[in-house]
Amino acid sequence: MRFGHIAGDGMLDLLNTVSWRLGGDERAERLRTYGDVVDWCLESALVSEDEAAALRELATRDEADAERERLAVVDAREKLYAALFEDDAAATADLADLYRTAIADADLAREADRWRWHERTTTLRTPRNRIVRGLVDFTRHADLDRLHQCEDAKCGWVYLDTSPRRNRRWCNTKDCGDRNRARAYYARQKAKEQQA
Repeated sequence: MRFGHIAGDGMLDLLNTVSWRLGGDERAERLRTYGDVVDWCLESALVSEDEAAALRELATRDEADAERERLAVVDAREKLYAALFEDDAAATADLADLYRTAIADADLAREADRWRWHERTTTLRTPRNRIVRGLVDFTRHADLDRLHQCEDAKCGWVYLDTSPRRNRRWCNTKDCGDRNRARAYYARQKAKEQQA
């Protein structure tokens, strides 16, 4: 898989498609092309292989519109981040507007034991619509009290802390956790040397 899926919820993983979110100049966008958006949707089971192929074909026919859609997905991602982590009322209202547009393009239909929105046609907007509907569904989770952001000063990745004691500090213990533990160890060693 190309993208990190560590958040504990597929839609929350979208917030982690930017690396070093809090790292200033080190911040790196991972959804750099419309194809990246399609790849993320495919990995997250928001589109099928056939839909992904159709979306890539549509993107080659209208690259400018595909780029506008990529930017709209990034914007929706940032609105969710602002709503969840900055308590931004304007971002929340914008997300609600995006949701209204997303459901206007689809019909509600029963699929086995669930109800789902289905687009009437596959367009370049399909990934954004599915993402926005998923983001709003995510915000209605009962376990948002488990929402946490990596404690690394630059990382900024988010996740649901499902640890039994709710004491998870890092997005990934083998990455941010090890790096921060090593940094703390070296700081302690340096302090000891200065005291000696």
